[in-house]
Amino acid sequence: MDDNVRRHKYMLTEDQMPTTWYNIMADLPTPPPPPLHPGTMQPVGPEDLAPLFPMELIMQEVSQERYIEIPGGVLDVYRQWRPSPLFRAHNLEKALGTPAHIYYKYEGVSPAGSHKTNTSVPQAYYNKKEGTTRLTTETGAGQWGTALAFACSLYDMECEVWQVGASFDSKPFRKLMIEVFGAKVHRSPSELTDVGREFLKDPKNLPGSLGIAISEAVEVAAKDPKTRYALGSVLNHVLLHQTIIGEEALLQMAMAGESPTHIVGCTGGGSNFAGLSFPFLREKLAGKISPRLIAAEPASCPSLTRGEYRYDFGDTAGMTPLMKMHTLGHDFIPDPIHAGGLRYHGMAPLISHIYEEGLMEAVAVPQTECFQAAVLFARTEGIVPAPEPTHALALAIREALKAKETGEETIILTALCGHGHFDLAAYDSYLRGSMVDENFDEARLQEALATIPVVAG
Repeated sequence: MDDNVRRHKYMLTEDQMPTTWYNIMADLPTPPPPPLHPGTMQPVGPEDLAPLFPMELIMQEVSQERYIEIPGGVLDVYRQWRPSPLFRAHNLEKALGTPAHIYYKYEGVSPAGSHKTNTSVPQAYYNKKEGTTRLTTETGAGQWGTALAFACSLYDMECEVWQVGASFDSKPFRKLMIEVFGAKVHRSPSELTDVGREFLKDPKNLPGSLGIAISEAVEVAAKDPKTRYALGSVLNHVLLHQTIIGEEALLQMAMAGESPTHIVGCTGGGSNFAGLSFPFLREKLAGKISPRLIAAEPASCPSLTRGEYRYDFGDTAGMTPLMKMHTLGHDFIPDPIHAGGLRYHGMAPLISHIYEEGLMEAVAVPQTECFQAAVLFARTEGIVPAPEPTHALALAIREALKAKETGEETIILTALCGHGHFDLAAYDSYLRGSMVDENFDEARLQEALATIPVVAG
């Protein structure tokens, strides 16, 4: 085959697939601050979380064990699409004229088309074991809602999804895919919950947010003992499940005979970035490698680069525990950018803590630059990426072009966390020239930050 059109693909066999998730809590130099009960301001215990999550997930949330075994039943489902491929982007490198090597781990091969199935399957599995009959959740772009609907269909559970209004309106086919898997989908804010009806009173809330959708899903779950809530990002156990991505990537990079100098991932709540980077951070903390870890976030929802590191609610209505995280304020309603999965006011507490420890970097990227990168990637690598990972692609291209100028050895690894087959309206906006970069509203940020609870210490 002509070298100009080849694409190196590194595949593991099923026997090589990791059988444990990696828990970075065991290796952090300092432990992250615990979540707090909003009433007592004391660290939450398992009993506080029991109405929402099965006990095995709660134990994973607080675990200090370095490795947690993946149940055999979950591994059986994983084998439908795992191990996922790692590609070397030769054609993209050629188009950029860069000496940098660019690798991407492709998670769009899953049944839901994204990395979200890595956690939806174990969450449904553990809930089924404990007798749960229905799961509620939120979804932004729809990838998480699709993944949970798929997982619930496997375990014969009902699934009810509140989708952020802006994404619900712009992505009708994602809604249909969720329904194909058997779940119910509601536009959020909705008239179906007390908090939804309250938010609908203010027109500024009509586009919705992940924080509002979380509030609605939590309200419904809390009222029914047979219903529990499932979250697609942010929490420790969710990030834990995603580390199978990085564990596979470590083996595949070894197959390629290279070690990354840069690891780049998109961040909204943080599960994709954590899944790729945490196993490499383990190796970095052990002194074996020294890559830069760089989070790419949307310029219109920059929780790491513009948010404050404070205790805040994970949802807009204030129904969740308080978590120490980088936050724009739980009342912050992000602009309706096309990367709906990144429109979250806060960042995962674990990632926020690692950022504070100086173990990673963060860069905010405007969406027109992201879609410029996405179109170039599609035309060179043959995959139309979801809007979320285009942020990481844009940042990877920036670093590859720097290598062109400096001549420094640059080996970039990123996670292409999903395909964009249901996001073509966003591409249409970019190709027609109607896409704009939203201005980050500092006044609106300060207004939202003012409502964050004051926690002593």
